[in-house]
Amino acid sequence: MIFDEKKNLDFYRNLGIEGRYAKAVDFLQNTDLEALEPGKYEIDGKNVYANVTAYTTIPWEEAKYEAHEHYTDIQYVIEGSEIMSYAPVHEMTVKVPYNPDKDVVFFENTTPGLRVVTGAGQYLIFNPWDAHKPKAANGEPAPIKKVIVKIKED
Repeated sequence: MIFDEKKNLDFYRNLGIEGRYAKAVDFLQNTDLEALEPGKYEIDGKNVYANVTAYTTIPWEEAKYEAHEHYTDIQYVIEGSEIMSYAPVHEMTVKVPYNPDKDVVFFENTTPGLRVVTGAGQYLIFNPWDAHKPKAANGEPAPIKKVIVKIKED
């Protein structure tokens, strides 16, 4: 898990395989994120794509821990703030088994994890070995807009 700000995106450009992180960084740096409507945006086919979402955050206890086997998430907050939590996958108990069609597994909500308040212009990078719980309210539930850039790791 990595927590950082937009000004440092270039540092992550050379991670991963086949220049996929560079494509993700270019998208985040060169796109008017505030103008994007919710939906899916192809960057490099199934290797790199972005999901723009807008929702109202929920109480921490109602948010769900998840992980992905084949994709890293860069969860970048465009507007608002939320608490995202992290815990190592090997410390988690599976609640809903891995779904290969959606590349997601859900875990029990019993691990407190590391909670990170994430505001506009900040992001967390979650690798396949990182369980993560997005969507939790930073105080009262509030609107948020974010982009999740998905980077295929194999």
